[in-house]
Amino acid sequence: MAPSKYVQRLKSIAAAWPTDPFRPNLQLKTFFESLATHPHLTPNAVQSAKVLLENGIQHRLRQYPLSKKTLEPASMPKHYQRLGQGYERSVQGIRRPWWQVVFGIWR
Repeated sequence: MAPSKYVQRLKSIAAAWPTDPFRPNLQLKTFFESLATHPHLTPNAVQSAKVLLENGIQHRLRQYPLSKKTLEPASMPKHYQRLGQGYERSVQGIRRPWWQVVFGIWR
């Protein structure tokens, strides 16, 4: 594949990359666009970006599943569940009241 093909493919990956609502000033899409102009762009860099875009990590998680003991540690069994819920709520702009944060109350 010619170097111009790598540039085109990485630019298309950058265009398809979703924006990060938590860091509007720091986007991975911008990094990929600048990487496309790098003089030593390699096929491995383009392939890695493609795997990230296609969520290839999920394939590995299905191939090597995490145990229940890892996902629900004895010291705080709902930690990862609450972390995911907090992320989803903050994307929607929903915040806990200050008193729930102070007293450690989770919804």
